[in-house]
Amino acid sequence: MTDRAYDPELAPLIPSLPELMDWDDVPAMRKQMNEMIEAFAGGQADPEGVRYEDHMIAGPEGAPELRVRVYTPEGEGEVWPALLYIHGGGFCLGNIETEHFGAAAAALAAEAVVVSVDYRLAPEDPFPAGLEDCYASLCWMTGRAAELGIDPEHVAVMGGSAGGGLAAGVALLARDRGGPKLCYQVLNIPELDDRLETPSMKQFTDTPLWNRPNAIMSWRHYLGDALGGDVSHYAAPSRAEDLSGLPPAYVSTMEYDPLRDEGIRYALRMLEHGVSVELHQFPGTFHGSSLIASAEVSRRSGSEMLAALRRGLRG
Repeated sequence: MTDRAYDPELAPLIPSLPELMDWDDVPAMRKQMNEMIEAFAGGQADPEGVRYEDHMIAGPEGAPELRVRVYTPEGEGEVWPALLYIHGGGFCLGNIETEHFGAAAAALAAEAVVVSVDYRLAPEDPFPAGLEDCYASLCWMTGRAAELGIDPEHVAVMGGSAGGGLAAGVALLARDRGGPKLCYQVLNIPELDDRLETPSMKQFTDTPLWNRPNAIMSWRHYLGDALGGDVSHYAAPSRAEDLSGLPPAYVSTMEYDPLRDEGIRYALRMLEHGVSVELHQFPGTFHGSSLIASAEVSRRSGSEMLAALRRGLRG
């Protein structure tokens, strides 16, 4: 790890970050992640300029209700663009609380209604449960556009890490099912490929927060009985052969991230299929390094992503 040119603002904190997670004790792993995110948040107060409210909505057919949190910028009589916001966590971790500040920041920066979804997690609920929850949330928000103050012609999807993979899967589902029309997709350090064969995935076995061993266990939990079989491209969007007709995209990757190459390759393949793509690769970074919000590269990656989202919602 010493030969990696980590950003000098990130490097001092790396020894304090976990490499491997205890995938045999998922509840403990979730607790560890929640505590880490809370520590990095530093006791932030609720963001000003946005109000939020939780709703229980109908899940996919035959599934339980699910919770969504709706963030609306302050202002009366407005009709806003809208964003489905999908948290990360290796398909097994995270919730709308861990992404509270990120979702609120997106609502403020993009001047949009944001719907953050508390989808079911693996291994208790493997694919397709979480993805179908996200798609059901997209249908719910567009179906209640007038009630939520949403412009249904300007709706995007956004996610980070596993949330980025789910966002890509939602975009594919919306295209193939003739569902709600998406105007944009933001795939931030996305987890897209269960095959684990890219150079970055093979190389980064000991990187902080995320690495090949963690990726292996993440996919095992998420795919369940489908692991090693005929894996759906909705579960692993990198497997999709046809990427035409998808909404324009912003894709970001981090240099020392095992997911780096699958994100870059997915962006390039979308371009090859006629999809407009903005791709950003940030040097000296690692998966989740944006948690260190004070670093200049974290500020830059966050501001560029939100600026792209704002443009995409109004394109």
